[in-house]
Amino acid sequence: MKILFFTDTHFRGSSPANRKDNLWSTLKEKLIEVVSLANDYQVDFVLHGGDFFDTPNPALSVVGDFVEILRQLKKPLYGVAGNHDIFGGNLQTLPRTVLGFTARMGFIRLLGEESVRVEARGIRASLTGRPYHLDIDRRSRHLDYCIEKDAESDITIHLVHGMLLDKKQFPGDYTLIDDLDNTGADLVLAGHYHLGFGALQRGNRYFINPGALVRLSNHHREIERKVKVALIDLTGGAVNCRLITLQSAPVGEEVLDRTRAEELESRVLAMERFTREVKEATELRRWNVSQIISDLARAENLDEEIRKEALRRIAEAEESLMRQEN
Repeated sequence: MKILFFTDTHFRGSSPANRKDNLWSTLKEKLIEVVSLANDYQVDFVLHGGDFFDTPNPALSVVGDFVEILRQLKKPLYGVAGNHDIFGGNLQTLPRTVLGFTARMGFIRLLGEESVRVEARGIRASLTGRPYHLDIDRRSRHLDYCIEKDAESDITIHLVHGMLLDKKQFPGDYTLIDDLDNTGADLVLAGHYHLGFGALQRGNRYFINPGALVRLSNHHREIERKVKVALIDLTGGAVNCRLITLQSAPVGEEVLDRTRAEELESRVLAMERFTREVKEATELRRWNVSQIISDLARAENLDEEIRKEALRRIAEAEESLMRQEN
């Protein structure tokens, strides 16, 4: 059984200020190469780690190009929704998003808690997924990352869009691989963390994140990073992962511009200091309305249904504002 895994395509029609190239054209070229790799290596299915699009409702021209390229895949595409694929971090808005629509049309099959069993080359695999939601990496990690092993399958694969890290690298909400020693998944595939951590083995379990297909940040690590996908071969019962560098992805220095970042460095540092002081004074971890509501709900011990209703209304408001802007 062969699998091609890639993540965080963030398909969009515009280019951010820190890109020197036409990002839309670059993204299309990279996606075309991904499809060619999947077909050339004759994989049995393709997996996507979330954030298919950069916004829940991209322009139809962007969606058309995305779907047209993916239709060239000779095998099924499975994936999970990322935070950029839904409104306000609320998974209940998925049916009203472009990703939800493309899934209903059959171009993508979105994974959830209910396992999907596939068989190829004499190997049976169980696929499950955990899309992004506001409490991921904040509540008990085992609720999102740890699953029961499927006794009827040869290998259990879990796909998740969360901040899974191999080591602590920055403040905020994240989950460490070493804290997931009791998961029943043989193979955990992660998106969301754009820098990725490659392919790691912990005992008889494997954790893979090849990094995002797109480079939106002009951070020096993003400039140095090579864009890769993961080719996973399960032949013979062993897990062999090869990280393939995309030939269509330009060198970071050619497409990412740090000039503006350097000019604004002093102002950014000042803003960071100001933000930190405000956060410390107010004991708020984020300037995020949805997060504030969640924190207040826990502090006041409010009923879970009240919190969910408040988050639902925020997501609807965000969705309405996006529609007005477009």
